[in-house]
Amino acid sequence: MSTPLPHIVYVGSIEGYEATAAFFAGHATTEHAPASEEALSAALVRADGFLDASMKIRITDAMVQAAPRLKIIACATTGSDHIARSALESRGIPVRTLKEDPQLLRNLTPAAELSWALLMACARRLPSAVSHVRDGQWVREEFPGVMLNGKTLGLVGCGRIGGWMARYAQAFNMNVLAHDPYQQNFPAGVASVPLGELMEQADFVSVHVHLSAETTGLVSRALLQRCKPGMILINTSRGAIVDEGALIEGIVSGRIGAVGLDVLDGEPDIAQHPLVELSRQRDNILITPHCGGFSPDAVRLVCAHSAGKIAAALGLPA
Repeated sequence: MSTPLPHIVYVGSIEGYEATAAFFAGHATTEHAPASEEALSAALVRADGFLDASMKIRITDAMVQAAPRLKIIACATTGSDHIARSALESRGIPVRTLKEDPQLLRNLTPAAELSWALLMACARRLPSAVSHVRDGQWVREEFPGVMLNGKTLGLVGCGRIGGWMARYAQAFNMNVLAHDPYQQNFPAGVASVPLGELMEQADFVSVHVHLSAETTGLVSRALLQRCKPGMILINTSRGAIVDEGALIEGIVSGRIGAVGLDVLDGEPDIAQHPLVELSRQRDNILITPHCGGFSPDAVRLVCAHSAGKIAAALGLPA
């Protein structure tokens, strides 16, 4: 009697699933689980390995405890703060992420590109200008833009994505400041400064750090109160890095000129999120659904790479 093949559960886009299924063809069975807690919980009961390319579902200790065969979780993302650790650690089940893979990540640029797109859209109030014309109007004076040439970009974090943002800014003839206590070699032309000084001098601030106990609330109320009047804030990292209550106060008071966000604290349950509700009333709040890293070609690449980590843990051919 032949031994049954290991079973791999995947949650995420169809492009990533196709890459995962192709990787494991002939060596493991694969299942594309719907992105709901109920469906994923049921699927994990059968799983030897789990590949998470979604981050939409919180993986709880109860879900892990109900998955007796589970031996590894691989995330096709750099973040894994949506995964509870107690049950995994008690069973010695590793959680692997793309933070382990700097070489792979170096040339994956979708998140940096969305960050820059949000910066440009905020600077030129693009969504409102487009809606204005769709409504049959043509009054350019209602949409004064912020010229980037000569302005200052402040980077909170100057690693892979921050480095790309610095390149984009320099192409637009901007000055670039950065705060990153873990970075020793900053890109050419980037000045390393204390965080408070960065907030005081930057016309644009873009956040590019991983969420941790150290970075939770890093962009605090006190720092936001020091920001240059009219500053535009971009956050594509994690919502909890920025004090969202203070951010709202800054927007309402007018001290903060605009915000471009790809992340919110508490996502994906955002229907009643205060920033989402405020965005329905103000055109200087642009929010996208944590799609910065989502590009089909990049997704296929990182899912195949993450599948390799599962294969290694299960003793399957790479």
